[in-house]
Amino acid sequence: MDLILWRHAEAEDSLNDLSRKLTEKGHRQAKSSAEFLRKNLPVNIEILVSPAIRTQQTAKAFSSNFKTMDSLSPGASVSDLLQAAHWPDANGTVLIVGHQPTLGAVAALLLGCEHESLRIKKSSLWWFTKKEGSNEISLKLVISPDLLANSL
Repeated sequence: MDLILWRHAEAEDSLNDLSRKLTEKGHRQAKSSAEFLRKNLPVNIEILVSPAIRTQQTAKAFSSNFKTMDSLSPGASVSDLLQAAHWPDANGTVLIVGHQPTLGAVAALLLGCEHESLRIKKSSLWWFTKKEGSNEISLKLVISPDLLANSL
């Protein structure tokens, strides 16, 4: 199974957290990350997205074929995210578009870090792979949109 964590791109400041929209820079970040995903992901993937506007906009830069899940809202727990992804038992590839600090906490757990959470930059991709029939988890890729914009 592959699990890809994609933090939403840069968003405007607002008092209503769920209604925050991407900035112009955020749209560029999401587009760069989406282009990378299009070139590197298998065709059949499951995309799970928080209901926040900024995550919806980030995901739409890649595909409109995704499932919105309230359990991935800001403040979601690590277990909420892993349960939504059916980790580690799902087959195939799951892409989750979500928020800090949850994504960072999931990354820390999967890497066996002592820290409660790692910092995941906006619109960055963290790609984990679990070998079938094994408990072995590998970090396949970490990349930020500023590197992607320079390489595409």
